[in-house]
Amino acid sequence: MSFQQGLSGLNASSKAIDVVGNNIANSGTVGFKTANTAFADVFAATMSGINQIGIGTSIASVNQQFTQGNITVTNNPLDLAINGQGFFRLSNNGTITWTRNGQFNVDKDGYIVNANGYRLTGYLANANNVIVPSTPAEIFINTSDLQPQATGASAAGTGLEIGLNLDSRSSVIVPAFNLSDPTTYNSSTSATVYDSLGNPHLLSLYFRKTAANTWDVYTTLDGANQAGPNQIVFDSSGALISPANGIIAQSYTPAQLGTGAAALNFPLNLSGSTQYGSIFGINSIKQDGYASGRLSGLSVAADGTIQGRYSNGQTRDLAQVVLGNFNNPNGLVSLGNNQWGEAADSGQPLIGVPGSGTLGVIQSAAVEESNVDLTAELVNMITYQRMYQANAQTIKTQDSIMQTLVNLR
Repeated sequence: MSFQQGLSGLNASSKAIDVVGNNIANSGTVGFKTANTAFADVFAATMSGINQIGIGTSIASVNQQFTQGNITVTNNPLDLAINGQGFFRLSNNGTITWTRNGQFNVDKDGYIVNANGYRLTGYLANANNVIVPSTPAEIFINTSDLQPQATGASAAGTGLEIGLNLDSRSSVIVPAFNLSDPTTYNSSTSATVYDSLGNPHLLSLYFRKTAANTWDVYTTLDGANQAGPNQIVFDSSGALISPANGIIAQSYTPAQLGTGAAALNFPLNLSGSTQYGSIFGINSIKQDGYASGRLSGLSVAADGTIQGRYSNGQTRDLAQVVLGNFNNPNGLVSLGNNQWGEAADSGQPLIGVPGSGTLGVIQSAAVEESNVDLTAELVNMITYQRMYQANAQTIKTQDSIMQTLVNLR
């Protein structure tokens, strides 16, 4: 049986060297997982089982080690590294595969794909820019212009909010208000508002003190369309007390806008304003309208949320990457190109968003390197080489014994 034992040893060590060679060859492959060889001894079946001598060895299995690889930073925001457990879920014309290689880009059709054109899947955002967890779908990046929003048209309807301080030391103005005469008002400021088509309009505010703690507010839009006066009143502590909510309604017709947009209606909120003994000053201006915008960049959060950045300063949630994990990752079938396929031995995929359950989190603009330890692989290669040489020597020795028997007279 020595020939059979030696031959099995040659075959097993040769295959082990193949595994080591494959590990070394893929030491620079992003997301690659190193494999090791498990050996098993072989025995001939006997009735007694006494003094049984083995007949060699075999490869019991080749197992991949799904340990964490080092994470390296890149310049591509769609390079995604999984820090922890899990696999990216990809779709190849409906066929689902799994990978740890997170090198992605946007293809000509707007889908996020890997180098092989497989599409990354996840949860998509609805028309209200809310990500809805459901069946994972291929992630599509919509590059169309972001629709403008008129001031006051947000869900909260906050409109234009201005926080300022009016100088309590200012003199009461007696002459009637005249837009072109700065001596008929104490202070003025302006802010940009937007109509339904995203066109900017300059809203100017003029403050005229009419009595102690009492002011008239006039407004103009684009230097015309004068409105007011609207009275605001402060108490002796400098806090605004009238109107009670600090809001002055603003309304402009399509003819006044002159842009073809719908009527513009929004609240002018001065509730954060004060009247102290210091010079006139603007503390804050914010409003909920904006012009149309074009997609200027993408970012991916640790929970897999893909957010679009637009040229008008707005951001939108576009989709959320999902990950999958398996009870037995070693049961997955290797498909090449850093892809694995689901199999009976792997179990069903446990799908969720990054950071949930046992799933790891995502690091954007980074890739996970191969987890191959080159030093260990080179040592293994020497070990298996010695095994091969030793098994060859057993065959040579058996051949020498057989030759001695043949030469007996």
